Amino acid sequence: MKNFKKNIIAGIAVAAMLTAGGCTKRSDLFPEAPSKFTPNNTLSSPAAFQSALTNLNLGVRFEFFGDSAPLLTESIFTDAAVEGTTDKTTPAQDLNVRITPTANLNSNDYNKIGYYWQMWYQGVHDANVIISRIDDITWPSQDERDKVLAGAYFHRAYRYYRLVHEFGDVPLVLKEETGLNTGYYSTQRMVILKQMKTDLEFAVGKLVDNGNKGEPSKGAAAHLLTKINLAMGLFDDAINSANIAINGPYALMTSRFGIVADDATKNVVWDLHRPENKSIATNTEALYVVIDRENLEGATPSGSQVMRNCVPMWHNGTILTPGALKPGISDKVTEEIPLTLLYGRGIGRLRGTPYATKYIWTDNTDLRHAKGMWVDMTDLVYNNPAIKKTDPNWYGKHLEQYTAANVNQRFLNGAKDTIRAWFGWPHYKVFIGSGTYAQDKWWSPPRGTNTDWYVFRLAETYLLRAEAYYWKGQTALAMADINKVRARAQAQLLTDPSAVNIGTILDERQRELYWEEPRKTELTRIAYIFAQTGKTAYNGKTYNMQDFSTNNFFYDRIMEKNDFYKNPAVVTNSGNHFTISPYHVLWPIPQRDIDLNIDGHINQNKGYSGSETNIAPLDKIPE
Repeated sequence: MKNFKKNIIAGIAVAAMLTAGGCTKRSDLFPEAPSKFTPNNTLSSPAAFQSALTNLNLGVRFEFFGDSAPLLTESIFTDAAVEGTTDKTTPAQDLNVRITPTANLNSNDYNKIGYYWQMWYQGVHDANVIISRIDDITWPSQDERDKVLAGAYFHRAYRYYRLVHEFGDVPLVLKEETGLNTGYYSTQRMVILKQMKTDLEFAVGKLVDNGNKGEPSKGAAAHLLTKINLAMGLFDDAINSANIAINGPYALMTSRFGIVADDATKNVVWDLHRPENKSIATNTEALYVVIDRENLEGATPSGSQVMRNCVPMWHNGTILTPGALKPGISDKVTEEIPLTLLYGRGIGRLRGTPYATKYIWTDNTDLRHAKGMWVDMTDLVYNNPAIKKTDPNWYGKHLEQYTAANVNQRFLNGAKDTIRAWFGWPHYKVFIGSGTYAQDKWWSPPRGTNTDWYVFRLAETYLLRAEAYYWKGQTALAMADINKVRARAQAQLLTDPSAVNIGTILDERQRELYWEEPRKTELTRIAYIFAQTGKTAYNGKTYNMQDFSTNNFFYDRIMEKNDFYKNPAVVTNSGNHFTISPYHVLWPIPQRDIDLNIDGHINQNKGYSGSETNIAPLDKIPE
C-alpha cells in the first residue's frame, strides 16, 4: 500500500489531475499538474466530464481492495468482527489505546481511519470540480448535462453520507476550491444530510437504470437516498425512495444464472457472488457495482486480496494433527490436496465474532450457510505430505474440532491462536474463482485477484425499507421485506411480526451483506436514529443526543454481541486486549488536519483529546 499523506486542506484546495482518461494520480503529496492537465484545459468536452465521473467511480473501489482493505477498519468497530492479527501490538484491537487523533491512522498494521478521511474528501473535491464547471462547455442536450451533474451529486452525497457517520459534524464544501483554504468550520450533520437529500432527489430524476455497468444508476441513487432519509428520521420518505428501486427494473436473483449456472453442486447465492456475474446484464439485483478487471486500465495492482483478509490463518504450522501433534497443513499450491487453491491463503485479519460466524446461523436450510458455501475449519483436511510418515492415520481426514480439553495440544501457541486460525467464513463471498480453484494474477499462493464488487444491491434495499417500516411501527411490513431476502436464501421465514426489531434487521444484514455493507457506518446511523427519536430499543433503553458520545446504541449493541470486546480475558499473542468505548461511535478527526486549519475551527469528536476546544458547528450552509 502506498503511503497516502494528503489531508483535507490539500485534498480540497488542490485541483485534481483530471486527465482525458479520467484518472487522478493520488500517489503525489501535492499534485503539481502540468498546465495541459488542469481542469480548465481538461474539462473541455462532454467526454472529458464523463471521464471525470469514471474517476469518481474508481474512488469508490478502494474500500474493498488490497491488503488490510479499509473495509476491515469499518468492520472491527462493530458487533461482527475484530482485527485478528495476533503477532503485533499495533493493530486496532485495544481501541481505547490505539484510536487517538494523533495516532497512526493510515497503515496496514494499524488502521485506515485516516485513509477514509483523505479519500472521501478527495472525492468531494473531484465531484465539486465537475459540479462547479458543469456549464463551462456547450452540451449537446440539457439531458446529457443533467445526467453528468446527477452523477457528480451522487458521488458527493455518497462521500458525505459516509463522512457524517464515521466522523460526525465535518466541514461541508459544495464548490470547487482553487486556492488553499485554511478556514474550514464543522457543519452540523443534519445540515449536510439535508443538502445531500436535495442533491440526490435531483439525481434520482436524471439518472437511468440501463446505463453502463460500474456507473451509479437511478436505483443506486434511490438506494442512497433511502439511507439518507433514514438518517434524517424521514421514514415515509425512506419508504418512497426505496420503492423507486424495488419497483424499478430490478429483482432479486432467485434462479441459477451466469458462468457456472450448470454446476449442480452450487446454487443461486453462489452465482450471485461470482466475479464474472456481478456486472452482467442478466443480473437484475446489482444497483451499483465497482469494476476491477485485470485487463482494464486502473485495475488494482495487488488484486482484491479478500481471501487474505477474510480467511483464517490455517497454514502457518499452528494446527497440529491429533495423534503425533505434527504440523498438519501445508499451503503449497502443488500439494495433492491443495487447500490454498481451494480456499485461498488467509491471514485472518478479519476475525468474525461468534455472533457473526455461529450464533446467527440457526437455520440449517439457509443456502448462505450450507456446506460448500460456508466453510468451517472442520471442513478442511490435514494435507501436509510429511504426516504420511509421521502421523499417517490423519492424512486426508477432516480437522478435529478443538475443545477446552484438547486446544492446547492442537495449537502450538495455545488457545490464543484460535483468534486467528480457527473460525468459519462465507466461502461463496470471498472465493475469487469460477471453478474449483482460486484465481490470482498477482499472488501465489492466491489471495484474491481483481474482481467486480457490489456497492449497492437490491437485497439491501429491501432491508432498508424493512427498517423504515420498523421505525414506523409497521412490523408486519418489515417482516415481509426481511422474508423477501430470506426466501431467496431458502431460509425459514419469520412468522411473528411482534418479534421483529432492529436486532432482527441487523442479524439479516450480517447474513446477507458480509464484506459489502460498511457496518460501522450503518450501526452509527441507527444509533443516531435512536438518539434522535427517543424510541425504546429492544434492550429496553432509550437514548438522546445530549450524551450521544457516552451512551448510545452503537456501543450497547457491540457489547451485547461481540464476545471479544465484552470479555476482558481475551488476549492476543502480542499481549493486546480487545477494548472499545461509547465514544468510538464516531472516529477521531486526524489532528494534523485540525492543526493545519489555522483560520477556522474543525471540531474534534467527544471522547478524544482536543474536543474541549470545540465550538458550535455551523447550523446552516454558509453563503
